[in-house]
Amino acid sequence: QVQLVESGGGLVQAGGSLRLSCAASGRTFNSLPMGWFRQAPGKEREFATAISSGGSSTYYADSVKGRFTISRDNAKNTVYLQMDSLKPEDTAIYYCAARTSPSVGGIFARSAYGVWGQGTQVTVSS
Repeated sequence: QVQLVESGGGLVQAGGSLRLSCAASGRTFNSLPMGWFRQAPGKEREFATAISSGGSSTYYADSVKGRFTISRDNAKNTVYLQMDSLKPEDTAIYYCAARTSPSVGGIFARSAYGVWGQGTQVTVSS
């Protein structure tokens, strides 16, 4: 079973950048698509971005497209989220997740991700 631990969150001014990391343990990491979701106060958890198991395909929500970049290093069992041009509306808890149940839903579907990290807080001040 894969276990996930996020790091890299913090407080940043609007227009700034942050890089989140998600370290995975477990031998199946390299075979799993990975995603980042986020949950703002009072809102549901939403899809932000995802990456295929080999890293050749990436997917982005319209709200982050052109500003966020997902990548992975399978040799290090780590997924990254580079966030640039941050906006106050990007403030949320960011969760890393492994897509362990592809039959349940598509790449954007929260239900298809069966393993989650504990989350890391990102706060963007105006």
